[in-house]
Amino acid sequence: MKILAIDTSSKICSVSILEDKQVLIEKHNDDEKTHSQKLMPLIDETFQESNLTLDNIDLLACSQGPGSFTGIRIGISTVKAFADVKHIPIIGVTSLESLSYNIKTEGLIASIIDAKHDNVYFALFELANNKYKLVHSPISDDINTIITLLKQYSNKITFVGDGAVVHQELLKKEFENCNFANDTENTQTSISIGLSAYDKYNESNYEPVYTLSPIYLKKSQAEINLEKKNSI
Repeated sequence: MKILAIDTSSKICSVSILEDKQVLIEKHNDDEKTHSQKLMPLIDETFQESNLTLDNIDLLACSQGPGSFTGIRIGISTVKAFADVKHIPIIGVTSLESLSYNIKTEGLIASIIDAKHDNVYFALFELANNKYKLVHSPISDDINTIITLLKQYSNKITFVGDGAVVHQELLKKEFENCNFANDTENTQTSISIGLSAYDKYNESNYEPVYTLSPIYLKKSQAEINLEKKNSI
């Protein structure tokens, strides 16, 4: 099975093609402001260098957030267009779950993405017997609430994501039994999107879908500003 995976949820625009769980090619660009201009050329380069076309793709995988509101919409719109034209099924993967796939050490994995002003996006996973299981669904909350939530778990926790980097000193103070991902593991990538999508495809309850919706977890700053304006 060949998977075209796309991640535009962060400042890095990443495109990869996997054969099952083997990475055939990965291309990326780290200028968040140009995702709308760079994504399609990046996909084209990926196909050209791998000698593949969209006709060779069996599954589309895309990050559905949380993360950059604009970036998420760009990625989802692209895979939906491909699905419409070629009738290829889509699997959406949260950016928090894709981060967990960067960690290969068994145990609890706390994925934390910085949402500014001490707020974070968070989800908890567990890796056991080479399988990633969702322990706590994605939420948006302040870091202290997340710390309180995590204290109910006695197992060792590995923290991953830029939110874990921002709040590393506080997390170290609160959790003696923990690990922190390295710089490479903290980077969101389409490869992890593809790996997660492959696992989801092979679950017994998998049913193909040909559309995808974003997961924002909180309102955009534009929506917040509009609500403030209307309340005056």
